[in-house]
Amino acid sequence: MDNQQTTEAMDYAMHAIGSQSAKMPRPVYIRECASIVGQKEGSGPLGELFDMVGEDEMFGCKTWEEAESTLQKEAVSLVLGKAKEEQENIHFLLAGDLLGQTIASSFGIKELDIPFFGLFGACSTSGEALALASMILGGGFAENVICVTSSHFGSAEKEFRFPMEYGGQRPPCYTRTVTGSGAFLVSLKKGEHPYACISGITVGKIVDMNMKDTFNMGCCMAPAAADVIEANFKDFQRSPKDYDKIITGDLGKVGQEALFHLLEEKGYDISQKHTDCGMEMFDPSQAGTESGGSGCGCAASVLSAYILPKLQKKEWNRVLFVPTGALLNKTSYNEGQPILGIAHAIVLESLESSVFFS
Repeated sequence: MDNQQTTEAMDYAMHAIGSQSAKMPRPVYIRECASIVGQKEGSGPLGELFDMVGEDEMFGCKTWEEAESTLQKEAVSLVLGKAKEEQENIHFLLAGDLLGQTIASSFGIKELDIPFFGLFGACSTSGEALALASMILGGGFAENVICVTSSHFGSAEKEFRFPMEYGGQRPPCYTRTVTGSGAFLVSLKKGEHPYACISGITVGKIVDMNMKDTFNMGCCMAPAAADVIEANFKDFQRSPKDYDKIITGDLGKVGQEALFHLLEEKGYDISQKHTDCGMEMFDPSQAGTESGGSGCGCAASVLSAYILPKLQKKEWNRVLFVPTGALLNKTSYNEGQPILGIAHAIVLESLESSVFFS
């Protein structure tokens, strides 16, 4: 191995941490963000924090799928406008949703004329997008990347459960699919008022606990969340006390209980540090939301409207953001296959407390 190869190997070793993680070799900023949600989400506890709340669930469109594409298009337009950035300066766009072949994303952003990566990690897709964006930027392959994800109650229910016309009863463990979208400008440029730095990531593994209840996806995803949180603690040599908040994406109340139990078995108590985006999205008094929310748009819109402003204001200094996903479709479910879990962990730090500036 020559000197150049040795240097390259050493650089890689410096960026890879433990078995599943990586630390960023340079500051990667979440420079701007935007959120759009539906009426039910806008009536919840975070309603005043979202950038836009739709006047109706169709967002002026003829179909649920069109409406979801509109969510993504408007979220990206919002984030570009807020950042005062031209779309030709965006090197890549990473997007995903819950629909087959990510059609909400591809039809939503097709007119933007930005090089496109379509992603699918179910409800964990916002974490997947931010992890990949930070690696692209940290590796010097781009200067500006946009991440956007979405979900829509009307379009998703018939993909994973039953059409709404069926009128089926939903059990207390059910998490309602959020109608919403969150978009993020992730950049090597600091900008005027950046929200946070991405200082590290932990990439999750697929976890199969042989669970098959589509109405209890929180418990289906909780093992994957516990697995990636434990990996983050080990890889970065941290514990719950090293984070101001540990925030999962879509577990809901029942999934939260499962997560606490699983991590306690591993020797970690996160009960005082944890919250869940799905639980923050709705008030239990809202009909059909007793356990919370889920969907690609859940974690993304809550991250934009609620979590990042807390970091920007230095109310929190370090957050572990852990969107969670349930991997299935109608075919796998009808063939009796289990619901697989996936989760990714993103280390978010306020600028003053970031490892890059301390």
